[in-house]
Amino acid sequence: MSTQSHRLIITELASCDGCAVLRVSGELDQSGEELFLGTLGACVDAGHPYLVLDVTALTFCDSRGLYCLLAMRWLLDRRGGRLLLAGAGRRLTELLTQTGSVELLPAQRSVGQALLSLPASHRPVWPPAASPEALDDGPRPPRPRPPSP
Repeated sequence: MSTQSHRLIITELASCDGCAVLRVSGELDQSGEELFLGTLGACVDAGHPYLVLDVTALTFCDSRGLYCLLAMRWLLDRRGGRLLLAGAGRRLTELLTQTGSVELLPAQRSVGQALLSLPASHRPVWPPAASPEALDDGPRPPRPRPPSP
């Protein structure tokens, strides 16, 4: 599943009954607010009390984007879940630090590390198995035959 606006793309990487792992790419600002809150809200409504956001490809996040992250954190907290960030870059880390949001939005180095902080029963398989389509790079050249004796 992948949804996108002009400058924001949200892709589901893995999920199980209790958790969804989503990649958030591009710019999280006012133009992506509706998409972000709608997509993550649908995950929560589908029964995922834990959300892990892979933000390694998030290139921009302003105060409106921070508001979106805090709003989802508030919603999940009220439902007994958590919002975790994985792979926050320098700019996002600085934004969280400068606004005093580091404790509210804990960030781990990787998705795998973030998942380890969740109850085992709520962890999807990580890393996800690649689909056969993802493994298919197109036609392959024939293999050389070993020399005949």
